[in-house]
Order: sequence, then C-alpha cells, then structure tokens
Amino acid sequence: MFFFLINLALSDLGSICTTVPKATHNSLWDTRNISYKGCTAQLFFFMFFISAEYFLLTIMCYDCYVSICKPLHYGTLLGSRACAHMAAAAWASAFLYSLLHMANTFSLPLCHGNALGQFFCEITQILKLSCSKYYLREMGLLAASACLGLGCFVFIVFSYVQIFRTVLRIPSEHGRHKAFSTCLPHLVVVSLFLSTGTFAHLKPPSISSPSLDLALSVLYSVVPPALNPLIYSLRNQELQVAVRRVMTGWFRKH
Repeated sequence: MFFFLINLALSDLGSICTTVPKATHNSLWDTRNISYKGCTAQLFFFMFFISAEYFLLTIMCYDCYVSICKPLHYGTLLGSRACAHMAAAAWASAFLYSLLHMANTFSLPLCHGNALGQFFCEITQILKLSCSKYYLREMGLLAASACLGLGCFVFIVFSYVQIFRTVLRIPSEHGRHKAFSTCLPHLVVVSLFLSTGTFAHLKPPSISSPSLDLALSVLYSVVPPALNPLIYSLRNQELQVAVRRVMTGWFRKH
C-alpha cells in the first residue's frame, strides 16, 4: 500500500504542477495567454497524471481486495515484483493514452479562434474550436476512453462488493473496524475523484455556464489531488490528534 501511495502522491503532485502554476501566473499578471507549445505540453501532462492516478487507484483497489479477502495469498499475489510491474504498467498506459490524445487533438485544424473558456488546456474546450469533420476521430477516442474508464469503475465496484461481504462476516467488532479503516481512505479518494470528474463532464447542458464550468474544472482537477494526501494521512494517530486540537481551538474562539 505504501508503495502505491508514493506513486499516487507523485501523480497528484504532477497534476497540480501542470495547471496551478500557469493559472497562478496568469492571475497575478492579469493575462490569459499560453503558447501553442505550452498548451500542447499542458494537455499531455495533465492527461498523463490524471489517467495514471485513475489506473493507480484501480490497482490500489485490487490491493485492498487481496489484503482483506485473500490475506494468506497477499505475499504471492502482491509481492514487490508484482507491485513494481503493476505500477509500471499504470504509468506506461497513461503515457501512451495521453500521447495518443495529444497527437489526435492537436492534429485538428482550429478555425473558431484561439480562446479557450477554461483556465487550462482541456480536450473538450479545444474540440469546440475545431470545425473539421475529423473531430469525430477524437470523439471516438474519447468514447473508447470512457469504456476503459467504465471497465475500471466496474472492477472497483465489484471489488468493494466482495470486500464488504468479507468484512461483514468478520465476527469481532475490532476486526471489522480494522478492515474498514484499511480501505476507507481509498474509497473516499475514489469517490471524490470520480464524482467531481463525472459531474464536470456529464452535467446537463441546461445548467452550463462559463463560471460554473470554471468552478467544476477547479473542483475535479485541483481539489482531489490536493486532498488525497490529507485523506490518507488522517489514518496517522498523531495527525488526528493535531487536527482535533486545531478544530477544538477554532470552536473555542468562535
């Protein structure tokens, strides 16, 4: 788990560093400019780190499943070599996935101006600037990506169904609490990641507006990577005590 947490932290750090510094620079200098090459690099790295995070979360779900449902086989199924191979597969798949999207998106001719209604270069916003029929090629790629994402989601749901069934059969309350505490941070992180991303891209068109789109983009691209370290750190007893002290002091002042 700690090995995968290191990889997850790297993906979180990478996704934030891809979008936030440029957005902060533009805000401080009151500009909205980004070069074509800069936009290309930003889209590539954002897709790379976000997709790597999703693949890593799927692998971490398998880790939770094995640790709770098949604890005696954990050393065999998830040895150091197997963990390294799965992490490498996640990063390699994310690299190929983002490279394919980048090449496909920026091969389209842009004829509706060069102003993106977003604070970073996003595929859906770039497609709005294209008037070529070849944008259907990128839409097909996005549909295939949605199927891949749905497959990972189904795997996560199936794994947690098995996990909950196993946990509820544990006779002792302490054992159930320990098992739940093992997978609860991952479940919270996955729920936050999927709910914000899904709502940002599948919200009804009737409620769409530039300000809402901007807020939702911040919600799914910045908030989950920023909160993930805190969510996993809350399992640390010392951090829990520190948070309680801060909250208690705040309530006493107010």
